[in-house]
Amino acid sequence: MAGHLKLVGVPLKVRRLHTAVCHYRGRTGAEHLWLTRHLKDPFVKAAKVESYRCRSAFKLLEMNEKHQILRPGLRVLDCGAAPGAWSQVAVQSVNATGADSSSPVGFVLGVDLLHIFPLAGATFLCPADVTDPRTFQKILELLPRRRADVILSDMAPNATGIRDLDHDKLISLCLTLVDMAVDILHPGGTLLCKTWAGSKSHLLQKRLTQEFQSTRVVKPEASRKESSEVYLLATQYRGGKRARRP
Repeated sequence: MAGHLKLVGVPLKVRRLHTAVCHYRGRTGAEHLWLTRHLKDPFVKAAKVESYRCRSAFKLLEMNEKHQILRPGLRVLDCGAAPGAWSQVAVQSVNATGADSSSPVGFVLGVDLLHIFPLAGATFLCPADVTDPRTFQKILELLPRRRADVILSDMAPNATGIRDLDHDKLISLCLTLVDMAVDILHPGGTLLCKTWAGSKSHLLQKRLTQEFQSTRVVKPEASRKESSEVYLLATQYRGGKRARRP
């Protein structure tokens, strides 16, 4: 068998995923425009061809190719994992299914508030809030030797439409991950997190600079040009004592 399926904490009543293609009638002009662009998006089409769960897989594939974030044998915590595209990339990259018998076998744990359908080689903790202390304890229990080598985050808060408020919420989420790193991330480890450019970005960058030896801003080609979305890649975690937020 090519690995096994794991799903932790899934409610008996499964939530169904709805695609943007459904229910075309009744949409606003802006929604029609978004849907048209979405259907023409080359990364959307490529995701279907390559059997990735969504286009975001290509963001991680590109960043991993350029910066060697993932390799066989690593333990990965994927935060905001639904629908599972980043976990798909991670499973392949760290050899979590053991498909390559000549390479070390890695581990992938995905966490999200939403349900995630099972994936060979990955363990999913869902629905679960990564900021909840109970989830944090469960993460520690599930991670081999209670540590991760890489923390990935494509998390984003539910949009309010108020740009500054949404930005502040996302920065807070990212800072929560940095706070968690002292108990989860192995010294020398990596943190990759999505953020939106804004007034408080410098606070997150400053904190990452304190905690990691190297920090850089990354904008993959699969990230839409008009989006303020960027990724912060922090490597060589110092693994010191918990620092206080600025």
